[in-house]
Amino acid sequence: MTINEVKNLLNQGNISENQLIELQQDPRKGVRKLLASYYKRQKKYQEKLADFNKRFSYEKQFWSKHQLVAGVDEVGRGPLAGPVVTAAVIISPEFDLIDVNDSKKLSHNKRLELFPKILNKAVSVSVGLSNNDVIDKINIYEADRLAMKHAVEGLDVKPDALLVDAMNVPVDLPQTSLIKGDSKSNSIAAASIVAKVFRDNLMEAYGEKYPEYNFKHNAGYGTKDHLEALKKYGPTPIHRKTFAPVSNFFEK
Repeated sequence: MTINEVKNLLNQGNISENQLIELQQDPRKGVRKLLASYYKRQKKYQEKLADFNKRFSYEKQFWSKHQLVAGVDEVGRGPLAGPVVTAAVIISPEFDLIDVNDSKKLSHNKRLELFPKILNKAVSVSVGLSNNDVIDKINIYEADRLAMKHAVEGLDVKPDALLVDAMNVPVDLPQTSLIKGDSKSNSIAAASIVAKVFRDNLMEAYGEKYPEYNFKHNAGYGTKDHLEALKKYGPTPIHRKTFAPVSNFFEK
């Protein structure tokens, strides 16, 4: 085989053991370099797969009892504008999207790639939100819990229990609260991706309505350009009146 043919064969990922043995005996420097890269990729993949399987440990406790468990997470507690968005996701033991992880550890493009795949592979997915008016009325913590409640109640398959990222959802279901749960549970990680992509898309739409605030790029967080726009134009109807410095515009 030519070097290019060897490269294509190794990139396909379905090379046989006999073919590998044959290539290991090839003295060409180019082949040895390609093999080294191949083994490096394989090692990285196996490590990612092991981590992915490890993040099923909490789900397996319920699956062993033939129970369904939903992962719940949120995004948007810190921004000055827009809603807090939550998601509830039920996955099965057949869930095989090994790139699913804490949304903060993934690139924007990777989250966009995984979003429709999660919707397709999951048993059930639901999104809940509390807008800025609700946040101002009952505070961000309670608004977050309310949005989680809406997400759980919106599932078209009722779970037997919940895995929640460091929160307690006001629903009558057994639940396990996990600190940094999106790094410990694939259900919560999937929920974190769904919530993040949903909210980013929503804020991008708001960005078209209020272009001065650059919501597409700051998602409502208090970045320099956002704060400068706030000073110049004042708050929009989606700004959180109880969050400083937005609250400065409403002080008597």
